[in-house]
Amino acid sequence: MAEVFFNGPAGRLEGRFHRSENPRAPLVLVLHPHPAQGGTMNNRVTYAIFQAFVNMGFSVLRFNYRGVGNSQGEIDGTGVGELADAIVALDYLQNMDSETNVCWIAGYSFGAWVAAQVLMRRPEISGFVFVSPPTNMYQFDFLSPCPASGLIIQGGRDTIVSETSVEMLAEQLAGHRFVHVEYCPIPSADHLYSKNLKEMYDIIVRMVPDIKSRKPKKTLKKVKHPEIPNDDY
Repeated sequence: MAEVFFNGPAGRLEGRFHRSENPRAPLVLVLHPHPAQGGTMNNRVTYAIFQAFVNMGFSVLRFNYRGVGNSQGEIDGTGVGELADAIVALDYLQNMDSETNVCWIAGYSFGAWVAAQVLMRRPEISGFVFVSPPTNMYQFDFLSPCPASGLIIQGGRDTIVSETSVEMLAEQLAGHRFVHVEYCPIPSADHLYSKNLKEMYDIIVRMVPDIKSRKPKKTLKKVKHPEIPNDDY
């Protein structure tokens, strides 16, 4: 894993990049939670998502939005600046020496909202992972129609994001033509996945290859999975 810096709209942005040994490996950009609430690329959930994609053979980039860590500029927090940073980060990732045209995007909490906006702006993105998308705080109705298949994970004991609203989003997206959306609730998980980080990680590693290999569907498949010991990741 290499420390990288690249030019963003408000100054130099700091990131961590894992390059797969396979030059045809798919790419994924991972976005962290709200910067004004302590979100960074080193957030435990964000890092677990990063590692899940690394272990699936992707080339993976995570980075700090403007004003976070060693990224230059001032925190925006509205999502406008963060979206601009994410677009530049995706360009940087795609300009690396890669022979693939397969690109995914992933985000946790606020990062999932930013990721959804990137998804709508970049038609080359072929899949997504949203972990705890803040559907009761931000509008996601711009995902119409949803342009790619993906995975949504949500904790049942989340006191910040409503599980009901996340499930409604998953149902709406799964109703769109030509996409396949998997919804994986973790009943015992809180917003931080304090005791369920390994479970969240395992769901991503299990479901993403499955989603990549399937033909698109119109109906939501709500996945039930066995209880996994809550060992910290």
